[in-house]
Amino acid sequence: MGEALNFLPGSDARSLLQDLLVVSAGLDEFLDGLVAAAAALLPDEHSGILTSVTLLPPRSKATTASSCPTARRLAGIQYRFDDGPCMMAAATGRTVGVPDFAADGTFPLYASAALQRGIRSSLGVPVPLDGPERVAVTYYSREPGAFPEEKVELAEHFAAKASTPLHLALRLARLTERAEHLAAAMESRTTIDLAAGIIMAQNRCGQEEAIEILRAASSSRNMKLRDLASNVLTSTVDAPVSTHFD
Repeated sequence: MGEALNFLPGSDARSLLQDLLVVSAGLDEFLDGLVAAAAALLPDEHSGILTSVTLLPPRSKATTASSCPTARRLAGIQYRFDDGPCMMAAATGRTVGVPDFAADGTFPLYASAALQRGIRSSLGVPVPLDGPERVAVTYYSREPGAFPEEKVELAEHFAAKASTPLHLALRLARLTERAEHLAAAMESRTTIDLAAGIIMAQNRCGQEEAIEILRAASSSRNMKLRDLASNVLTSTVDAPVSTHFD
């Protein structure tokens, strides 16, 4: 997990994130480690910098990792409003800074929400990726002007170093999801085939006719075919039926 790694200012970001990729149990853990590394990048006890990482998949809800609950809420508000430095940075692929929400009119809706939570300045930095996902690291500060040019350069350098490890983490997550879907489909097919075998024995018919009997019953009862097949098995076999993949 990312907490076991030593995220210190000046550390080699790419090496640390590659190590994080190896020890993380999944994408969520990797993102938690990524935000921890990003938070360690710009430590400033006077500015009170908070950090979040927002992942925007093409056809599903955003995933957010944050350094604290306030940063998570701030990221969530940007996502709901589709407004703010994070969302603009992710959409345009360009760094977006707000020196002072009290004086900047770029994001009027989000500025009001940020000021209510004591946030005066913010910096959104996109992580360059080749895939369909969009990712941005966002920094928030309770002080105006908390992100001068040298901090912007540090944040952009970190985002560039994070690109390859994050790309690999996303690719692994997609492969894992596909494998899980395949396993579920195979288990569903096995359940249906076993239920069809029972129908074949009871009705002395072939497999195709047995499958049609199951389909007709699932349609008339408004049940999924797999659920009906599972009911057939549990009503016929005393022990629960399960499928195992080596």
